[in-house]
Amino acid sequence: MRTKLNKTDGIFPMPVLMVATYNADGSVNVMNAAWGTMQERDTVVLNLSEDHKTVENIRARGAFTVSIADADHVTEADYFGVVSGNDTPDKFAVSGLTAQRAETVDAPVINEFPLCMECRFIEFQDGEYGCGVIGRVVSLTADQRVMPGGRLDMSLVNAIAFDPYTRGYYRVTERVGEAYHDGLKLKK
Repeated sequence: MRTKLNKTDGIFPMPVLMVATYNADGSVNVMNAAWGTMQERDTVVLNLSEDHKTVENIRARGAFTVSIADADHVTEADYFGVVSGNDTPDKFAVSGLTAQRAETVDAPVINEFPLCMECRFIEFQDGEYGCGVIGRVVSLTADQRVMPGGRLDMSLVNAIAFDPYTRGYYRVTERVGEAYHDGLKLKK
């Protein structure tokens, strides 16, 4: 038996993405965006409306970064989602986190988040079924603390996911299978 839920945005897990830009005055702006994904291997799509300060900044600078939020910084990540840069221009300073300029684009890298995609703005789409920022990933960097032996260890990234059903954050850490391999057991 199944129970009908009163939700339509129910894909779980949803990524917790930290989208960072520079404001006009050069200060750092970060927002929490759960509605984002890879459109192609090197193309990011973020479902953001034009009223976000972040979208204004992306259009002005032609660049942004996308970091994967981690469990160690869930409070800061949530803060970036509940406080608007339109109302609180210094919200990054309040977070206590630190940033450095990205190597390849005019956007900040948040030092505390372990994975970061540096993106060039391609276009903004607005249509009947949503709107969004599309960007090309031109560089991907990882903090050394998540790369023992020079290889990325996703369990050390300690990524978090958003649950739209209960509005909770969950840790995504345990590897449970091998992609493009485990399913071959059923192939005849």
